[in-house]
Amino acid sequence: METKIMSPIDTVVAMLTNIGDPSVMRSLVADDCTYISLNKNNPDLHKIMPWCGTNLGGDSVIENFGKIFQCWDIMEFNPVEIFGSDDRVAVFGTFKYRSKVQGQIVDSPFAILSKAKDGKVNFIQFMEDTFATSASFKVSGSATYNNFPGTEPIVV
Repeated sequence: METKIMSPIDTVVAMLTNIGDPSVMRSLVADDCTYISLNKNNPDLHKIMPWCGTNLGGDSVIENFGKIFQCWDIMEFNPVEIFGSDDRVAVFGTFKYRSKVQGQIVDSPFAILSKAKDGKVNFIQFMEDTFATSASFKVSGSATYNNFPGTEPIVV
């Protein structure tokens, strides 16, 4: 009997449904997977959220989702739109996390661009409200920003 390989959409949905189960993740993520979380490379953000940036290899995907589960309780993860073409899959939705140390809740939209082939995810780019998610770990202090020329700085 021939084993049917899942479509790219089914593969990505299966991965997102099982991100807390490393054994299932290993069966769905390619060994040469590239995972880009929030940015390609931002050393300061990486200090706050070490899964951020470009990560190479299936093991890095699994390890990074494990780090996320160490830092946040996933209260809600709601994919709203999922569609694809060829090997590409796009997922848009919202999530709500609670930071385990600070107890801060973050409510954010997300966007995922994935690629899957032969039942394995080989590319993931995850985008969210980075300002809000990193702020869920903030202990104290403020930052000063100045965005428009000729305006006063903003303290947040």
